[in-house]
Amino acid sequence: MFIEQYTIGEKRGSIEVICGSMFSGKTEELIRRLKRASIANLKVEIYKPAMDTRYDQNKVVSHDSNWIHSTAVDHSTRILLLAKNAQVVGIDEAQFFDEEIISVVEQLVKQGKRIIVAGLDMDYLGKPFGPMPNLLAIGDFITKLHAICVQCGHLANISFRTNQEEDTILLGEKEIYEPRCRTCAHK
Repeated sequence: MFIEQYTIGEKRGSIEVICGSMFSGKTEELIRRLKRASIANLKVEIYKPAMDTRYDQNKVVSHDSNWIHSTAVDHSTRILLLAKNAQVVGIDEAQFFDEEIISVVEQLVKQGKRIIVAGLDMDYLGKPFGPMPNLLAIGDFITKLHAICVQCGHLANISFRTNQEEDTILLGEKEIYEPRCRTCAHK
C-alpha cells in the first residue's frame, strides 16, 4: 500500500501522515513502517524535535518500548541538510515542529523521497495542533489511529489532560494525559 511509485523511470516521492491521540500507536506505526523500509534495503533517516526528551535523546520510543535510532533537531530546516542521502524520511512528533516543517516535507518529496510523518492531530483541548492540519492536507496517505477511552472503553481521539496546566505544549505521559472519547473528555 505504501510503495514508492515509479513511472517511466521517474522516481516519485510520497507523503504519509499518521495521526491520532496519545496512546493510539502513532509512533509504533511509524517505527513499523521505517523498519520495513530498512528491511527493503532503503536508506532510512528519522528525526524528532530536540525538545522531546521523554524517553531518549537519540531514539524514537513508543509507549510499548519499541524504538529506532533518530536524530533530534532544533529546527525543521535542519532535516533538509541531514536527509540528503535518505530514501525514506521519518518525522515523529510533528506537532512540535515549527511551521516550516510543511515546506521541508514538500521539498523532500520533490526530491523523490518517501516521507512518513507522525503526530498528534489535536491538542488536549481537541483543537488542531501546530502544523499537523497542513501536513494532513498535503499528505498522499493518511492514517488516523485511535486509542481506547479509559473512562468508557469506546474509541478515543482526545488526549485528555488530567491536570490544570494550560500551556498548549506540556510533555508528559500517563501521569498527565489519558485517552478519552469526545463524550468523556467533555464531561
